Amino acid sequence: MSATYHIELLTPEKTVLSEEITALVAPGSEGFLGVLAHHAPLITSLGPGPLTITLPSGRKDVYSVTGGFLEVSKNHAVILADAVERPEEIDVDRARAAMERARTRLHDRSRELDVDRAEAALHRALNRLRVAGRPAGL
Repeated sequence: MSATYHIELLTPEKTVLSEEITALVAPGSEGFLGVLAHHAPLITSLGPGPLTITLPSGRKDVYSVTGGFLEVSKNHAVILADAVERPEEIDVDRARAAMERARTRLHDRSRELDVDRAEAALHRALNRLRVAGRPAGL
């Protein structure tokens, strides 16, 4: 049996998860990072992406995270996320509409455009679709 540690997954509205886990893979702002028990202390920002949590049973739960922060210290991980969704909570039609709006904005350069904002919206929508198990037709 793998060593466990405690995780708290929090949003401004609620505590999404508070339990013992064996591993997590988080979308760091500079790439994905994995955390096992007894990990060295760290604080990092998170980007939009899938957050995978492995439970002691071996089951892996995946969440859509839009950004936030991860802190690891003394066998305890805290994720302060802007927003978190389980696959079954994702409104696929809304995510597809957001993806299409962002793609349209990025392709229509005839008007003033905040490219960073449009790209961020596209990444969030694509992440939500992937976590929901609905490919975006890339």
